[in-house]
Amino acid sequence: MVHLSFGGHDLTPLPHGAIFWPARRALLVADLHLEKASWFARAGQMLPPYDSFVTLADLTALVEETGAREVWCLGDSFHDPEGCARLPQRAQDMLRSLTSATQWTWITGNHDPHGVDRCGGEVMDEAVVDGLVLRHEATLSETRPELSGHFHPKLRIRIRGKLVSRRCFVAASHKLILPAFGALTGGLDVDHPEIVRAVGRSAQALIPVENRLLRFPLAA
Repeated sequence: MVHLSFGGHDLTPLPHGAIFWPARRALLVADLHLEKASWFARAGQMLPPYDSFVTLADLTALVEETGAREVWCLGDSFHDPEGCARLPQRAQDMLRSLTSATQWTWITGNHDPHGVDRCGGEVMDEAVVDGLVLRHEATLSETRPELSGHFHPKLRIRIRGKLVSRRCFVAASHKLILPAFGALTGGLDVDHPEIVRAVGRSAQALIPVENRLLRFPLAA
C-alpha cells in the first residue's frame, strides 16, 4: 500500500478505486451505481444483470481485506431511487450484511437523493470527519480539504502505440476526487473541462500500482 498525505491525514489510495483511512479504519468509495443494468433493462436496453453482485462482492472483499470498521459511500450508490428495491434478494443480503457489520454512511448523490431506501446504514447529505469534507460533487468555493466522487475520472494514455484507459484519482491541494467503484460505470477523461473546473489545472491524476503511486499532471 502507498500513502497519500491529504488535509493533514495519511490516506491510502487503493487500486480498486477506494480510499482507506488507516487512523479511522475507514473505507471510502464513490459511485457504486448499484442496479444500473436493471435500470437500462426497463428501457429495453438489455445488459448482463450481474453488476450489483460484482460491485458488492468487490466491496465485501475490500472491507475484509482492510479490516474497515467504517464505510463512507460518496453518493450515487444506487443508479436511481428504486435501485435498492430492485436488488435481487442475494444482493440485498450481501448489502445488509455489510451495513450491519460496519458503521456505514451513505452520502446522497444526484442519482440517489435523500429519502431513498438503502438497505441499512445512515444517510447524510454531506459530512465533515476530522476536518475532511465528504460530499458527492466537488464544490468550487470549498476551501477545506474535500473528498468527493461524481465525475468517474479516467486517465487515457498511449503506451507503445496502444491506448490504455485506467480509472484514477484526481488530487489537488485541497481536493481529492475518487473514481467510480461500481462495476458498470463509464468514465470522464481526467482533463475534461468539468473536472478541471472543479479542481484546477494544477491537479494530478493518481494511479496506485503495487507499492507505487503514479502521478500524471492534467493536460495543459
